[in-house]
This record gives sequence, structure tokens and C-alpha cells, in this order.
Amino acid sequence: MLLQLWLLTHGKSRVVVHLNQLRLLPELMMRMVRMSLGGMFQYLVGVSSWIVLVRMTAVFGSAAIAGYTLALRIILFALLPSWGMANAGATLVGQNLGARKPDRAEKSVWMAGFYNMIFLGLVAVVFIGFARPVVQIFTRDTEVVQMASTTLRTIAYGYVFYAWGMVIVQAFNGAGDTFTPTVLNLICFWAWQLPLAWFLAFHAGMAANGIFVAIAVAQSTLALAAMAVFRRGKWKEQRI
Repeated sequence: MLLQLWLLTHGKSRVVVHLNQLRLLPELMMRMVRMSLGGMFQYLVGVSSWIVLVRMTAVFGSAAIAGYTLALRIILFALLPSWGMANAGATLVGQNLGARKPDRAEKSVWMAGFYNMIFLGLVAVVFIGFARPVVQIFTRDTEVVQMASTTLRTIAYGYVFYAWGMVIVQAFNGAGDTFTPTVLNLICFWAWQLPLAWFLAFHAGMAANGIFVAIAVAQSTLALAAMAVFRRGKWKEQRI
């Protein structure tokens, strides 16, 4: 934070902000707060669903929860470049909508999604084909390796969909439409992923594997739903 402030105030960046230019704008600040509420709830939905999934997984023992947690850590690390591309797409949407060029904003999103799909497709190939060697870098416990490998492999089957979902959801946010991704998260995570995980794990006899399948299915559903809504183009009319 201090480094960023130094760069902003010492002419080392494209945007230079001098301390004597800083002032409080209550009306603008309240507008930003109102916009951020949708984003806050959007992430709350996602995080809370992961917590519930962890609780479900814990029912199947310490090896299951350890393997699940390890796999998620590996997945989050692998997704870092994808989040960068998704954020870049959101930035381009905001810039182009501000410049009154909605068609270029839409093109930016499709390009970012395509590049992200290529990247995550390659990651999926590695995780599906080499899940066990990747997990064994971090642990040699047989049960944990088995569970983490299964988690990694199962979730990776949906990576091509995740690539598009990440970019398009962030594109809505970049346009200032935090309501749409919040609704999509509510439907796909709370109303679809959690009941599906519960059913597959405890009633379909899939145990912890049912939870992993539910994650892949729900994330893929989110991507398809986001693409369908995005193509309608309502986000182009968003005013901030």
C-alpha cells in the first residue's frame, strides 16, 4: 500500500496524484459504497458456499478434508493468471463503455475469455493427466494424495467453462452491474451447487466425490448462464 502511494504521488506511474489534490467528495463516496454493496454480497455468496462444502466434506473424515483443502490451494494458485485476465477484461469493459464504445468492450471480453480458455485448458490437461504427481509434491500420505488427486482431477474437467465464467462475471462488474453476477451466484451456488452436493454426497452414494462433481457442474452452469445473459447486452446500458 505504501509503495503504491509513493508511485502515485511521485510521478512514477501513468496516473499521478498529488497530495494537495486529495479531498473528500461525500456524494461520490456514497455512490461508490452503494455500488460496492452488490459486489460485497456477490463474494459473500461464493465464500459462504465454499464454507458449507468444507463442512460437508468434513463428514467423510480427516483425509477427505485434508485432501480437499490441499487441492483447493493448488487450484487457487493455478487460477492466479486467470484472475489477472478476468480483471483485465473488466478494466477494458469499463474503459470502453466510458469511451462510448460498447462494441469494443464486448469484443474485449470475448478475446479475454478465449485466451483464458486456452490457458485453463492447458492447466486442465496437466491436472487431469498428472494430478497425483502434482499432489505428491506437497504430501506423501496415501489417503490424502488419493483424495486431493480426485478433487483436482474432477474440478479440472470444468476448467474450460470456468475460464469464460470468470471473465464474463468480472465484465459485468467492470460495467458497474454488480446485481447480475450476484443473482447468478445465488442461483448457481446456493440454489444449485449446495443441494446438488448434498444429494450426490449423501443420497447418491458418491460420498466426497459427489461434492467435487457438484463444484464442477455448478461452476460450468454459472459460466453458461453468464454467457447467455451477457449476450443479451443489457450491461451496455449500465450507467454509473
